[in-house]
Amino acid sequence: MDLGLGGKVAAITGASVGIGLGVAEAFAREGAHVVMAARGRDRLEAEASRIAKEFGVRAVAVACDVATVEGADALVAQVKKEFGGADILINNAGTGSNETIMEAPDEKWQAYWELHVMAAVRLARGFVPMMKARGGGAILHNASICAVQPLWYEPIYNVTKAALLMFSKNLANEVIKDNIRVNTVNPGLILTPDWVKTAKQLTAESGGDYQAYLQSVADEHAPIKRFGTVEELANFFVFLCSDRASYSVGSTYHVDGGMLRTV
Repeated sequence: MDLGLGGKVAAITGASVGIGLGVAEAFAREGAHVVMAARGRDRLEAEASRIAKEFGVRAVAVACDVATVEGADALVAQVKKEFGGADILINNAGTGSNETIMEAPDEKWQAYWELHVMAAVRLARGFVPMMKARGGGAILHNASICAVQPLWYEPIYNVTKAALLMFSKNLANEVIKDNIRVNTVNPGLILTPDWVKTAKQLTAESGGDYQAYLQSVADEHAPIKRFGTVEELANFFVFLCSDRASYSVGSTYHVDGGMLRTV
């Protein structure tokens, strides 16, 4: 299926590893140019160079922290400088948490609010005018199944991802008049390097069978009985940002192998 993304410009945050990197590769595979943002410069630049060579597109690395005003502004400025604007924005930067509500300090709540919510707000203010000038575009937020089905050990993550969901819906209603479509994806269990790292740490003192641990997590949470791959999720992202999904506006899609327990 031709998704019609050749020559488009897609900006992806958190793009140096895991889901963000997989999404950048998926867009490049479709012939889209990519602007990849992340904090770690060395790894980001290496991956951008590899993608450019492998797929024959332009891949621009922007080392910045989008959880800050300065970082979000830097990404917007670089997109303008390199391409004059962008057609697609993937708000992917984020990370899990581990705390209790009674013990977590205000500073931790604020840090996650800046990363999961305010980064999306600030980037919307920067990217929407560029997309409007290009005749439209697509914005996709990577939230989490935890936004609607919380895990007990990460209340801050649950709350801020739920807020991102509501922001996405409001933004969708506001900018569809400019032919800009906004949607959200709630992934379930996706096999990222972070999951593998955690599994290895948790099994280090009990024989190191991290794969068995991961399988036990999948057996407990996902009716499909396995983790999803980054590529499976990235393919869905790319489709939602293409004209093939032109009637998808303000929606939330669960890519979770059946993990969500409600209808």
